[in-house]
Amino acid sequence: MDQIYGLISLNFLNQIEALKAIGVTEVVLAINYQPEVMLNFLKDFETKIGIKITCSQETEPLGTAGPLALARDKLIDDSGEPFFVLNSDVISDYPLKDMIEFHKAHGGEASIMVTKVDEPSKYGVVVLEEATGKVEKFVEKPKIFVGNKINAGIYLMNPSVLDRIQLKPTSIEKEVFPKIAAEQKLFAMVLPGFWMDIGQPRDYITGLQLYLGSLRKKSSEKLASGSHIVGNVLVDETAVIGEGCLIGPDVAIGPGCVVESGVRLSQCTIMRGVRIKKHACISGSIIGWHSTVGQWARVENMTILGEDVHVYDEIYSNGGVVLPHKEIKSSILKPEIVM
Repeated sequence: MDQIYGLISLNFLNQIEALKAIGVTEVVLAINYQPEVMLNFLKDFETKIGIKITCSQETEPLGTAGPLALARDKLIDDSGEPFFVLNSDVISDYPLKDMIEFHKAHGGEASIMVTKVDEPSKYGVVVLEEATGKVEKFVEKPKIFVGNKINAGIYLMNPSVLDRIQLKPTSIEKEVFPKIAAEQKLFAMVLPGFWMDIGQPRDYITGLQLYLGSLRKKSSEKLASGSHIVGNVLVDETAVIGEGCLIGPDVAIGPGCVVESGVRLSQCTIMRGVRIKKHACISGSIIGWHSTVGQWARVENMTILGEDVHVYDEIYSNGGVVLPHKEIKSSILKPEIVM
């Protein structure tokens, strides 16, 4: 979960900025796993972004629909206006204004965003009328081609959808949406920009690359610049970067990080409070909160360090996945899990 929280901080900010742009002032976040970690994270986030964040905490996993029933009182007001539901484990462009217009135009009960993929047989495919966007059915991992559009995890729903959901573990994709589609009240809009599921570490790195590329196009002033920066790099204002470093492309460095002199970073995420010592080299990897990478250490090939992991000097990690609160005193020569 460490790596998921790391990109949530990027993706959540991306989502919040899109919501603020259309006038949203309050966000409800469904949380379950390690709620205290998320709550502490969100206290800082709420102040930084200037928007109210209300948490709806599950005591047991409720699937993708159950949390909406749990947060019912927070989602419904006297206006009767539709509300957005955004998955936190995907990263994409968020054309929310266009989606509102689409939703109002079709007059249905719910709208979903779909995205085109090259290999639809790996996903659940959304079959729809091309002219109207009306969803006809969902086909899970089709063996024959039925379409190339899949659920992108971005929804806009009328409050009446909540009447369809009971407070129990429920899948919105497999139980709720098919029923709405059967009543011809579900419509799909094709996402015009990039999209990536970031639930797996390798996809996370790809998602980071897409996000930074999008940031470059929309607001490049948010990205780092300088002779030591290569390509798209995002550095928190509280991070400290030493002399003689080379950083990029596709790197995100979190709050309170210290990168000592002569460090080389590429295609990686460095989370809050990490220290990277002199002349270390990190590529294609994720470094968890408050971890340390020693001098002349080399970390690569999708190495994942959990929270509070300490890699000693001159260690080589070739694809290790290290659980939190570990010390790595010998090299990891092939991908393995260190418990």
